[in-house]
Amino acid sequence: MLPEEYEPRRVLPRHLRTVRAEPEFSYVIRPATVRDIAAVRAIHAHYVLNSSVTLEDRPKTLQEWRRTFDALERLRLPFLVAESGTRTILGYALAEPWKPRSAYRTIVEHSIFLSPASTGRGLGKALLVALIDAATQAGCKEMIAVIADEKAEASVALHERLGFRETGRMGKVGFKFDRWLGTITMVRRLRRRRR
Repeated sequence: MLPEEYEPRRVLPRHLRTVRAEPEFSYVIRPATVRDIAAVRAIHAHYVLNSSVTLEDRPKTLQEWRRTFDALERLRLPFLVAESGTRTILGYALAEPWKPRSAYRTIVEHSIFLSPASTGRGLGKALLVALIDAATQAGCKEMIAVIADEKAEASVALHERLGFRETGRMGKVGFKFDRWLGTITMVRRLRRRRR
């Protein structure tokens, strides 16, 4: 045996160790463009295939995402992306009509998804705040969040901090990954600020 194999490994004192600083996490939130659709699709597909945060069981196609993009643009509803300094899409947020009937035209349901590497850094909150502002400016009156109830504590807490209140729960409404899942519905009234 070599001496280094049986001697305890020496460790530098803390003050002599080099500290690797984590690169700064920076981004810009902006309206989505057609060029962003492929990245948005990839982010969403990750959660569809690997998680129960969405009850969808099949990723949307690029064509389906393009229809969503076009519909939101036509309705003048917000579709935002967070983009890093290297032009990587880190996440997205959108507000879609809650129901197709015209009586509900000012009520929207939102979706927010982040790339897995972008979670836990405050980006979800930043996107939700920006989406609330954009939906308010678009004339929306209420925003609805439908949250899958499995491991939803952080999402519910974020929504509560931003003024959403729980309005209902539905148990066993979706079947995914060989188990039944429920949903939590939360609502926030949107009001334009007086100047």
